[in-house]
Amino acid sequence: MDAITLLKDDHKAVERLFKRFENAGEHAYVEKREVVDRIIEELSKHAAIEEQLFYPTARVAVPDTDEIALESIEEHHIVKWLLDELEGMDPSDERFDAKVTVLIENVRHHVEEEESEFFPKVRGELGRNALNDLGDTMVQAKKVAPTHPHPRSPDTPPGNLVIGLAAGVIDRVTDTASGIAQGAVTATQDLIAVILRREKPKVSPAGSTVTRKQAAKVRSEASDATDAAVAKARSTVRTAEKTVAQTKTTAKRTTSTATKGAQTTARTAKAGAKRTASTAKTAAKKTTGAAKSAGRSTKAAAKPRG
Repeated sequence: MDAITLLKDDHKAVERLFKRFENAGEHAYVEKREVVDRIIEELSKHAAIEEQLFYPTARVAVPDTDEIALESIEEHHIVKWLLDELEGMDPSDERFDAKVTVLIENVRHHVEEEESEFFPKVRGELGRNALNDLGDTMVQAKKVAPTHPHPRSPDTPPGNLVIGLAAGVIDRVTDTASGIAQGAVTATQDLIAVILRREKPKVSPAGSTVTRKQAAKVRSEASDATDAAVAKARSTVRTAEKTVAQTKTTAKRTTSTATKGAQTTARTAKAGAKRTASTAKTAAKKTTGAAKSAGRSTKAAAKPRG
């Protein structure tokens, strides 16, 4: 599937949800909650596949897209925080509608810039085949993308690819308790077990849904675990950087000490050679003088006496 067509279809789906919210009655709290939950899911998945695949590809393959891609990532960041706040807010809260309105305005602005400026550049550079290949990959990525916002998680590769996969599995497990029975994704079973070991969601008689409170708790613990993992990774990087810096400093000092030692040795050797040469020269002069003196004495002794 064409990557840009996929993203535009997402934009249209979200816009329909926006209009549903705007047309809902003032006190239609149940409908507003349902619509906002759908908006949260759609925008979370959409942002994930753009950040994991579309933006990095554009930045590498399409000239002059760095600035707009980075701006788009920052706009996503703002939207994720709004989604995160809306997820835990009661629709009867006096600020709920205002927050959704701000969200809608931000997303519409973002969509307009992407479709009028960003997408044409990408389409003009990549062409049909490359966009189809990218789109097929994005379709697969969307199936395992996070369904809830994770504003503290990395939003660029490689961090968002690793954390995004784990977050996507955790989100789906908390969305449906049946996912636990099915094992979800085996690659993250251990992580899920750690997060859920203190309190397993209870399956309702109907079969699969967990309560909003249980899901929120698990997502909160998952977010904490993700934050801890990211913090640990960053700490490891900082430690490595310090080690490299210390190694460079030590090497520089060692080199400096070695250079000074070599210079001192060279000066000492030079002075020693100079003294040796001077001594040899003096000795040679003395030997020459003695030889001359001996020669004169021999010559005098050999001269016939008168």
